[in-house]
Amino acid sequence: ACPSSSFWATLFESLERFVPRNLLPRLPAEKLQKLLGTLPARSREDLYRILVSQWPDPARVVRGDSDVPPIVASTPTFDEFADLMMFVDHVTYLPDDILVKLDRASMGVSLEARCPLLDHRVVEFAWSLPLGMKVRSGTGKFLLRQLLSKYVPVALNERPKMGFGVPIDSWLRGPLRDWAGDLLEKERLRREGFLDAEMLQRVWGEHLDGRRNHAHALWCALMFESWLTATH
Repeated sequence: ACPSSSFWATLFESLERFVPRNLLPRLPAEKLQKLLGTLPARSREDLYRILVSQWPDPARVVRGDSDVPPIVASTPTFDEFADLMMFVDHVTYLPDDILVKLDRASMGVSLEARCPLLDHRVVEFAWSLPLGMKVRSGTGKFLLRQLLSKYVPVALNERPKMGFGVPIDSWLRGPLRDWAGDLLEKERLRREGFLDAEMLQRVWGEHLDGRRNHAHALWCALMFESWLTATH
């Protein structure tokens, strides 16, 4: 069996005594589990889907869903896998997720955020560049970093990325536990008939026990259940 999230967390914490913190990846346990989850991938498309999906196999949780839809309706042919991933991000993840959330959070306080980089001329120029101008020696946004270094000290733009995610995992084990437990109640799920009750109960139990961090996968199901409750 695959070791639990707490096992990996403890392992990487012990490594901090020997390896400088800045050389260790952020959220190493979660990233390692994500990497292990890519092993069944049979194609580049499968690999991408697993990397960006909370539920890599929809049929495991959505009842009656046996067909895996294409990533997008029509995908151009790319020689480089990185270009394929950037294209799919460009037409799905950005407009359907990141930019939606950003607009809601920033425009609500009259703050302009990423608009300059969304100018169609900037986007068209970026797509005209060879991959080596975008990613070099494992460093992304290579050309933009080179440009910034002329105006901003390197120490400022070469710092590790600082995320601002919320601790959904601990919330679900703490203040949101009862709320989530009610929405994921087995008989309720069976009665509704949309989600696999046994699968969700197993995943919910693993999360509560700390064996796995299923926070984001569970959150998808919880948002559906919350919406379903509000509309009925």
